[in-house]
Amino acid sequence: MAPTVRQACLFPHRLFPHWLPVAAARPAMSASWWQWVASTDSLTMRLTVAGGTNAFRVQLLRQTIGLPLRDEALALGIEPRRYAWLREVALCVGDKPWVVARSVAPLSQLQGKGLEGLGERSLGSWLFQQPDLVRGPLYATRHQPRFVAEHSASLLDSVWGRRSVFQHSGLSLLVQEYFLSTMADDLALSSR
Repeated sequence: MAPTVRQACLFPHRLFPHWLPVAAARPAMSASWWQWVASTDSLTMRLTVAGGTNAFRVQLLRQTIGLPLRDEALALGIEPRRYAWLREVALCVGDKPWVVARSVAPLSQLQGKGLEGLGERSLGSWLFQQPDLVRGPLYATRHQPRFVAEHSASLLDSVWGRRSVFQHSGLSLLVQEYFLSTMADDLALSSR
């Protein structure tokens, strides 16, 4: 029997075996990675500061309407066969991608939000300007991002991933961010 949306809310660790509540992943994470994975402020701002004189930019990999992955739909509390807005980007510092991200929002909730026109602007720059923004719990993973395989093998090499659902004026938005080994190398972060 397939799990229900209610079960997904009550027992997320059972339905999403690759995603742990960030506090449960803490023992396996170095202090330097904890500062990145567990932060709840704007990742765009953090990357901009960490990059120093290197420019921050967003590289749009794909933006489309499609079906979310099953665990994404459950995290959003929607039926798996419902169409959603899907956006995949690489967050680059200088000429190197440091983070790859995938955002998913129910298509029925998008009207009037303006997300379709983001282009190569940061989603974070839009999100953190919303006065009623509520961020759900953070989850972490050591698994690689599945969505970037078609773009470049170098984007698959992540150290940690995190995700959470943001709520804003009737919109539920799942944001998944994977910190790449290029970022770890450039910032001299540990391998865990």
